[in-house]
Amino acid sequence: MITIMNKAFIFAAAMALTPFVSVNAQDNDPVIMKINGHDIRRSEFEYSYNKNNSEGVIDKKNVQEYVQLYVDYKLKVEAAKDAGLDTLSNIKTELQGYREQIVYPTIENPAFVEEQAYKTYLRTKQHFGDEDLLNCQHILILMRQDATQAQQNEAKARIDSIYNCIKQGQDFAELAKKHSQDPGSARNGGTLPRFGKGQMIPDFEKAAYALKVGQISEPFKSAAGWHIVKMNERKPFEPYAHHHNDIVNFLNRQNGFKEAAAEALIDSLAKQRGVDKNVVFEQLFNDMIAKDSEARNLAQEYYDGTLMFEVSKTQVWDKAANDTEGLEQYFKKNKKNYKWTEPHFKGIVVHAKDQDTFDKAKALTKKMDPEQWATEIVKTLNTNEEKVVRVEKLGVFKKGDNKFIDKYAFKSDVEVKELKDYPFSQVIGKMMKKPKSYADVKGKIVADYQKEKEDEWVRGLRAKYPVEVYQNVVDTVNKH
Repeated sequence: MITIMNKAFIFAAAMALTPFVSVNAQDNDPVIMKINGHDIRRSEFEYSYNKNNSEGVIDKKNVQEYVQLYVDYKLKVEAAKDAGLDTLSNIKTELQGYREQIVYPTIENPAFVEEQAYKTYLRTKQHFGDEDLLNCQHILILMRQDATQAQQNEAKARIDSIYNCIKQGQDFAELAKKHSQDPGSARNGGTLPRFGKGQMIPDFEKAAYALKVGQISEPFKSAAGWHIVKMNERKPFEPYAHHHNDIVNFLNRQNGFKEAAAEALIDSLAKQRGVDKNVVFEQLFNDMIAKDSEARNLAQEYYDGTLMFEVSKTQVWDKAANDTEGLEQYFKKNKKNYKWTEPHFKGIVVHAKDQDTFDKAKALTKKMDPEQWATEIVKTLNTNEEKVVRVEKLGVFKKGDNKFIDKYAFKSDVEVKELKDYPFSQVIGKMMKKPKSYADVKGKIVADYQKEKEDEWVRGLRAKYPVEVYQNVVDTVNKH
């Protein structure tokens, strides 16, 4: 018999073992870096490193290079959290949607599936009523409802001729392959998919249901044309067990069905436990990522990536792209990096109804900012009743970028296909030997300016947040 003292000793020993087990588990996945006091374990880093340096990746990094990139990535996530971006409703909704995408497929709810399958069966059975399901072959000679009398006579003669061949003993399937004008069934000897009440046009359905197994109908007319039907099998709608697997497979292929099954189970568990369904979902999510390292890493990657993108966009990318003064200053300071090796044309392409319309368009551009050319031409010359001009937006083009620019600005010997309703095309603008403003090389300038601002921002983050990298753990990273 165990005394009270012995029980206390055993309990204390068990408690003492718990940290030891935890330490052993952590030793298998040691901390590789600490960012702003948060531990990043080797498995998370390995997952990211191997994913982003797999076969086919052009700009592969070695582990040391990737460590620096990963530190910067995590610093941006810290900045996003400090800015409260993870509390914004749109971000929370996006993150929750992704968590559901990885959790819902793992949730099994056989009771819900069975319930929906049986309901589907009952609806289908009710739709067919007491009527049999039919397996038929048919031969069709098409005839339009507005067919002339001569066309009607021709169609009737053809179906009668085929029917006479059947009565003389010729094979129904061969005749269908040769003569039927229903391509879907003709190649299969006229065989139709099994059907029931309400699935065929009324005249066809009426004639088919009047036949016994083995019977062949006389020619009859429907909205589609002339038919001959051979009845191969009539069977009552089978019991639920017969259709069960097919129905379940059908339901599982429907968009949203698995999600509905998962939500139904979560709602049911929440009611049973008397808690909010979000509490149940969190438990399921935490259980999943505790057991599945791939899911855990995916979830962390999506969380970090969403926050990193949002903070970079709001703190750097958008600000830099809209900083026209800064962009112009950056261009002036770095002009030598944006030289052209060949002339460019800055302007628009005008597709006009005629020469006079083009002349009016060109006149509108006098003493006007080129950025306004396209909008003003279209707004002034086109009306609701008549569209006389189309304009391709302002751009800076080198030879080869646009056929109309090549022909009319660079005077190249190229063929252009004029637009159907705008047979007269010309260009408005000027040739340039070098860019004169950041706007002339805007795409590259914006990208470079954003990169400069981002580098400044990251340097600030490195100064703001403490970073520790454990080289002894970095050296053990599994590269595969």
